[in-house]
Amino acid sequence: MNHNTPLSPRPLQHLDGCRQRVLSAAQLKAHGVNSAALNEQCRPGGPWQQLLPGVYLLHPGKPTADERLHAVLLYAGRPQTRTAVAVPTQTTPDEPHPPQAAPQTPYANAMVTGLAALALHHFVSVPPLLSLDRIDVMVPRTRRLRSTGLARLVRSHGMPTPQQIAGVPVAPVPRALADAVAQLDDAGAVRRLLTEAVRCGHCEPAAVVRELNQARLLTRPHVIDAVDSLVAEGRAIAEDRLYEMVREYGLPDPLWNVDLRMPGGPHLGGVDAYWPDQAVAVELDTRAPRQELRAELQEESDGLEWSEYARKREHLERLGITVVHLTPRKLRESLEQQATVVRTALMASVDREPAAYVMVLPR
Repeated sequence: MNHNTPLSPRPLQHLDGCRQRVLSAAQLKAHGVNSAALNEQCRPGGPWQQLLPGVYLLHPGKPTADERLHAVLLYAGRPQTRTAVAVPTQTTPDEPHPPQAAPQTPYANAMVTGLAALALHHFVSVPPLLSLDRIDVMVPRTRRLRSTGLARLVRSHGMPTPQQIAGVPVAPVPRALADAVAQLDDAGAVRRLLTEAVRCGHCEPAAVVRELNQARLLTRPHVIDAVDSLVAEGRAIAEDRLYEMVREYGLPDPLWNVDLRMPGGPHLGGVDAYWPDQAVAVELDTRAPRQELRAELQEESDGLEWSEYARKREHLERLGITVVHLTPRKLRESLEQQATVVRTALMASVDREPAAYVMVLPR
């Protein structure tokens, strides 16, 4: 028997043409399948099988990765019985096709998260969907369900807006990462996931750390170590984008990664790029993830890095040096706009009072 073999005699024959081969008991009931018929179809050696409580696979054999995903979503969601099954209709060549109603999702209030979601987001450092013993599915905290079989429920006070990938509601990458990390004790696996998220452009470090913070995962030593690697990776990527901005948009070459110091006086601080003739400095702000981390660990230095950064910027500007503040997100989402900001600062230098002389040292 293969997937194209008729599943049963009438009255179940109309289900042979269903595109979706995983249905809930409520959906089957809406199509005339009563409890007795359902039990008969799911008998040992029968043509159907029960994957999860109230969720059925309309063919024998192992479910595909796609069918496993739909099964856990049907179990965790609230199925819509009227439009969940697509049954082909017969029309004559001269007969217009009937209007198609807008499809409704049968997975309301449920979305795939954790490692399964990261696989759908095309992470290469996660196992294939078929090799996952359990699939994490996020539901509101008020849902009265338990984890069972291949469905592991992740309860949430606030549900994020899901992304639709191949017709499946999927948690955004930062939230899926936090839910995956919550199940992992392997420090190497956690580091690989976080690094890939930033290196491949799925999200910024700050968004990841924010979700880890909300999930109360930043007390785990192996997660803290992975966050340090994440911050370093994020900064390296931001620096590469800064180099690209100068090169691609024809800005004059600055002095890269230098320290500024008053002659015979105090150290003024380091900057990522400096144009001495125009007295313009660019500084990347990559402090946000570390501030989130410190807040979770309740260190006394909360806000210290920001106050030091603000004092440095104010000091430089009092000396006549323009400081352009760029974030990794701005460089990722609007590189041309950030180049315009820097170019404007360089051009405006001719209208300013000459800046104080400062020493420029390699950092």
